[in-house]
Amino acid sequence: METAGKARKKNGTREGQFRHALDMCAKTGDLAGALALYESAAAENHRLSAYHFNSLLHIISTSIETLDEPSKKSSIDTSFAIFDRMAANGATPTEATITSMARIAAQRPDGGADLAFDLVKTMGERYGATPKLRTYSPALFAFCRRLEADKAYAVEYHMVSMGVVPEEPEIAALLEVSAKVGREEKVYGYLHKLRGSVGCVAGPTAEILEGWFRSERAMEVGRSNWDAGRVKDAILMNGGGWHGLGWLGEGGWDICHVTVSSEGDCSGCGQRLACVDIDRMETEKFAVSVASLALGRESKSNFRNFQEWLEKHSEYEAIIDGANVGLYQQNFADGGFSLSQLDAVVRELFERSQGRWPLIILHNKRALALMENPSNRQILEKWRAEGALYTTPTGSNDDWYWLYAAVKLKCLLVTNDEMRDHIFELLGRSIFPKWKEHHQVYTSKHLKIILSLSLSLTHTHT
Repeated sequence: METAGKARKKNGTREGQFRHALDMCAKTGDLAGALALYESAAAENHRLSAYHFNSLLHIISTSIETLDEPSKKSSIDTSFAIFDRMAANGATPTEATITSMARIAAQRPDGGADLAFDLVKTMGERYGATPKLRTYSPALFAFCRRLEADKAYAVEYHMVSMGVVPEEPEIAALLEVSAKVGREEKVYGYLHKLRGSVGCVAGPTAEILEGWFRSERAMEVGRSNWDAGRVKDAILMNGGGWHGLGWLGEGGWDICHVTVSSEGDCSGCGQRLACVDIDRMETEKFAVSVASLALGRESKSNFRNFQEWLEKHSEYEAIIDGANVGLYQQNFADGGFSLSQLDAVVRELFERSQGRWPLIILHNKRALALMENPSNRQILEKWRAEGALYTTPTGSNDDWYWLYAAVKLKCLLVTNDEMRDHIFELLGRSIFPKWKEHHQVYTSKHLKIILSLSLSLTHTHT
């Protein structure tokens, strides 16, 4: 830890005083003060570090939208002078640097959005920096504001190619510009991107949606004839939420504000909304991803043996995380693994599914310890005889096994594990949270099974 004496000595130097003053400007949002510091340093030919350059650019980028036009133009020019000096001093720009510069460049009325996008597209080649969502947003929003739809689509395409996933604000902006320029096929596509990534839209996004469906263009698009059987098959293929066949129906849309009950009943049409799952292609992609990660961390032969076994035993409707259920709420004195608790959940699932056994995943080491008790042995042997138990090998992480089985077999997963550990972080934020939301089943403290399946809007009025 730095002592008070050392801190005073450090702040007493010219560099320490400059940094302290700059930090205070950043803390208070003092743009004028920060620019005065830069001008003073430039006049004195004071050598600035990457930290100083980044702080200056960050202060400008967070203040520039509130400036009047003359001050904005001056700040933009100063920012590029700072950026050029940064390069001349040999300080390598980072993702934070490019993000600040993109925000500043996007404020230029003449080609600012193009300049912001060019900064992002070339940052990897020039500086070895990797863009984030925030790096793309300035160019994307600027193109959308200016109704330059094709350029906005190009930003999104580049974003996705770099593994960056747009979120609600970006999708809403793309949806709005598509609606304003009459690109109904793009509106359709972004509606479903919104459906797939956002559980509940914000107020401004809802206004964009309503604006589209009230527009004359929305009344003109659509077909009057379609194959009902093909539509049903497509909905099933896509997880139960949408058909993906384009605009069906003609004429004006019936638009009203409704409420949805906790059971999923719509007050507008009286129908119960369907639970929407990830589609088959996403499911297969997710299963491959889980298997790939597992094979990289588990004994390849052990996990491949499980994959082969699962191919021959694919009739299960539910997978149980045996360790989690057996240890649930057992953190008390003399508490331990409760096989009777696990058995109660197994029996309830058995009854609910009209005599179909779930698959219990249990670590081999735990199973061997349980077998030492005669009553436990009887239960485990019963499960084995019914094909309801798979024990994972010594040294394995059973999390990979029960997760892969649930994804591969497209069935329910019974666990109270919130799946926030590092191994689940490896699965990303696109498909995994959505899959988890629709497949995880919890046990209550009274061992009743609680289906945690959230509801999504899946019906429209045509």
